Amino acid sequence: MLSRRKLVLASVAAVAIASGPARADDPAPESIPHLGDGEHFTIDPVVDGVLIAGGIGFTELLGLVLSTGEIQPVPPGDWHKLLAIDRVAVTQTIDPNANLYSNIGLYTAYGYALIDPILSGVRSGRRAALVDAIMYGESIALTQAFTLATKIGVRRPRPIDYVSCPGSAAGGCGDTDLQLSFFSGHASSTGAVSATATYLAFVRSGPRRARPWITLGAGTLLTAFVSYERVRSGEHFPTDVIMGSMAGAAIGVLVPHFHHRPHIQEKSYCAPPVWIGFQPSSSGSGAFTLGGLF
Repeated sequence: MLSRRKLVLASVAAVAIASGPARADDPAPESIPHLGDGEHFTIDPVVDGVLIAGGIGFTELLGLVLSTGEIQPVPPGDWHKLLAIDRVAVTQTIDPNANLYSNIGLYTAYGYALIDPILSGVRSGRRAALVDAIMYGESIALTQAFTLATKIGVRRPRPIDYVSCPGSAAGGCGDTDLQLSFFSGHASSTGAVSATATYLAFVRSGPRRARPWITLGAGTLLTAFVSYERVRSGEHFPTDVIMGSMAGAAIGVLVPHFHHRPHIQEKSYCAPPVWIGFQPSSSGSGAFTLGGLF
């Protein structure tokens, strides 16, 4: 077996190789795709298809399970024990139109996720439209699956549950949905779309143009608007929408980041964002190494 010191040295060496700058005289491996001008992302039909189908399937099946009412909600506790930032969601006067406003904001984000790939296709060809559409779909599918899994794991009562059903889960307060407050699906989905749109805009247009900065500002404002309206509707606490926005933005950035592949330009190439290797030894053992560019 390799000693611990050798394993550490092997891992450090692999990281240094993976993250070091490429030289112009380095041979371009055959595995690196030849991407044309304006092409910055690649897709894998198998991997991306499984992730999208898995995310959608998980969300739909768990949604069906929740709709049966077999998971019984528990009565909300004492609202005075809530975090100070969350108490406002219980003591406020609920806006009856806030739920509609938050839905409009969410569907605005979904609409942009449909339009942006079309615009990419107009600018850079049909392949760019397909790649962008898949990345948007993957961001949304993974975000929704992660959001719903967290909701059912935490099972936090909604603010409206504290107001309408204090100390009791009887009657109309027995709806399982009242226990799915943490974290906000509206905020996470809007944040995911906004983050993916911003990442694509910065890569395709560059930081020196106005488009990526406008996309970043508009996405941030839209996510904040949806989050605010979810709190005003009594559906979520401030911490629900904060966490939802952060989780969605993280997934929305990571999905296009891991599709951002190296491309050959003038006999030079960039290292892939993630590199996994294995270093064998003469004794029959070895060490796995992981490196990356982040």
